[in-house]
Amino acid sequence: MTIDSRIPGFYRMSVTERIDALAKLGVLTPDDADALRCGRPLLLAAAADKIIENVIGVYSLPFAVAPNFRIDGRDRLVPMVVEEPSIVAGLSNAAKLATHGGGFTTESAEALLAGQIQLLDVDDPDTTVAALNRYKGELLRLANRIVPKLVARGGGCRDVEIHSYRLPDNRSTVMLHILVDTCDAMGANVVNTVCERLAPEVEALAGGRAALRILSNLADRALVEAAVTLPLECLESGPYDAETVRDGIVSATQAANADPYRAATHNKGIMNGIDAVAIATGNDWRAIEAGAHAYAVTNGAYRSLSDWRVGEKGELQGRLRLPLKVGIVGGSQSANPCAALGLRIAGVQSAAELAAMMAAVGLAQNFAALRALVTHGIQHGHMRLHARSVAHGAGVPAEQFDRVVEGMVASGEVKAWKAAELAAGSTETDDDLGGQDEAFAGAAVGVAAGKVILLGEHAVVYDRHALALPLRDAVTARVLARGPGLQLTLSERGVTRRLELDLAAETGIAAALALIMRRLRIDSTDLSIRVDSRIPAAMGLGSSAAFAVAIIRAFDRLLSLGLDDRAVDQLAFECEKLAHGTPSGIDNNLATYGQPVLFSKSKATRTKPIELSEVPPIVVASSSVRGVTKQQVAGVRARYDRNPTLYDTIFDEIDEISIAGAVALRDADYTLLGALMNVCHGLLNAIEVSIPELEAMVQIARANGAVGAKLTGAGGGGSIVALCPGCEDAVASALSAAGHAIIRMRR
Repeated sequence: MTIDSRIPGFYRMSVTERIDALAKLGVLTPDDADALRCGRPLLLAAAADKIIENVIGVYSLPFAVAPNFRIDGRDRLVPMVVEEPSIVAGLSNAAKLATHGGGFTTESAEALLAGQIQLLDVDDPDTTVAALNRYKGELLRLANRIVPKLVARGGGCRDVEIHSYRLPDNRSTVMLHILVDTCDAMGANVVNTVCERLAPEVEALAGGRAALRILSNLADRALVEAAVTLPLECLESGPYDAETVRDGIVSATQAANADPYRAATHNKGIMNGIDAVAIATGNDWRAIEAGAHAYAVTNGAYRSLSDWRVGEKGELQGRLRLPLKVGIVGGSQSANPCAALGLRIAGVQSAAELAAMMAAVGLAQNFAALRALVTHGIQHGHMRLHARSVAHGAGVPAEQFDRVVEGMVASGEVKAWKAAELAAGSTETDDDLGGQDEAFAGAAVGVAAGKVILLGEHAVVYDRHALALPLRDAVTARVLARGPGLQLTLSERGVTRRLELDLAAETGIAAALALIMRRLRIDSTDLSIRVDSRIPAAMGLGSSAAFAVAIIRAFDRLLSLGLDDRAVDQLAFECEKLAHGTPSGIDNNLATYGQPVLFSKSKATRTKPIELSEVPPIVVASSSVRGVTKQQVAGVRARYDRNPTLYDTIFDEIDEISIAGAVALRDADYTLLGALMNVCHGLLNAIEVSIPELEAMVQIARANGAVGAKLTGAGGGGSIVALCPGCEDAVASALSAAGHAIIRMRR
């Protein structure tokens, strides 16, 4: 399969969008994409229990893809499993720069793995060596009889080497090396088998006692070399000119060859990339590490595995040479679906191709690290990415996340305590931004509602009903016709920030704003916009639809367009398609009309507003996990397609619950409505859109008096809704004490 490894804006995409992009390229199968979208573990504990001993669970690491690689004239996407920030970003950028010189080229000889049989109690090592050399042919014949299937595949035992050594206690020892071509397997098991079964024959032919019988991880008969040429014009980095960058990289390599302390860190950077690919493809990264570092010291001093020089035309030339004995078939790849997925992403057809990819990745990672070291310093990019990991680990709320990250980087204290301090401290205020309320006096104003679905999530996508309430005055937009340029200030639950907008973006706020401006034929970009939201984004509460409706209404008033609610609703629905792919339309309906509704997108059944005698006693609480509607809808779709009869039965049941719930809501029969909510939550859990945190939140609400509690929205994170007659304060306090943000219905 031929692919284009350049995926514009890949690092800016959401996780779901990246999965969609890879699926569109054909890199991921539909099942792969479905599993990744749904966030299901690729390796379950039950399966892991068959791989190693005493299993109690599965430890996860980030699984990423590095784009932009061209290796031996072919575009490649590189699978990587690694937890250290900046590696994937630096590697992808290095690969992109390498395309200016044609990408990476590789060379490799026949890949042989050495098995060792050690002979002790050797009286005369010279006699033993001579005897073994005489019987080389016989030993090879015997060895190949041990592995007939390997021989049939074109592999087998190729040569025998004999070495003698003097041990520290003055005893002699002889090492017999049997060199084996293991084809596309790494080959540890087959080589160990050959050594163990051949050892008695070696004893019989040469005397002595066979002691160690095992492979060697110094695979210096499986050397791979990668090379790259980087034209001078692509080396410039900010204030650092190209020559400075080039010469700094060359000098850093020379330092690594002179100083083993520098060489250790230099080579560790190379292995950052190689190890990540090895783990992603189920290869033994410990064996690869051991072989690489042993090879780095074969000339008597520990040195750099790479070499960087200035070419004849002033270009930077890099070369990396190291042993890489890897496999694409075998036990690990067969038993671990993560490894199988990694190999499918890599798109390699042989172990030689995978080794070439690893070598190219090692050289690219080496360049990325050295370029950072000789310019801004390694912390310039690393610390911002590290700060994101620290903020996540410290449980920083989504609405404060970016501000806390920037605060840690600016302070130089990228620590959990600093993240907690910044999250608990004062946020950027309107005064910090120049008095926004005063600045927007006289602006055109648009207001929209959020939404909370009481019953009917996901079923509504399949032409069933959903019951929903508006979160009134959730989003307010203000627009002024003033510049220079387009300026957007977003205040979300007290956290205010200015956004940089790219109206050519395909997703996000900028894409929705661009679509609205095109449809309303707004050519001027000298606009100042402020959006205030009391609901968090990506929490299942309709924030994207409310944003669109509020902006549309503000433009309508600014330009006196005379849009009616139907036109506003239709345009907001188009924005929802950008955000969610195949929305039901319920979010934009609630955002536009702001009425309780028994909603149906089907033309056969009418959407019905519901008149209420009172505001229901509702508490909404947000989890720590942002829910991605597009991802959850796609996951349900994939499962529906595999078993439509079962899912239609579930959706029919949810439909009946939603219709009955509308009557109970109208009549304020909260006992019945709460029971219906509990049943609906169980059905949503059954279709795999709940997560453990949401389940815990539901239990907290019910334990504190809620008659009904369930996830609301698409799930996979997001929020819950609890029906709390007479106990709103108790439920809200319990959920808040557990660390969840609370939203109340406005009366």
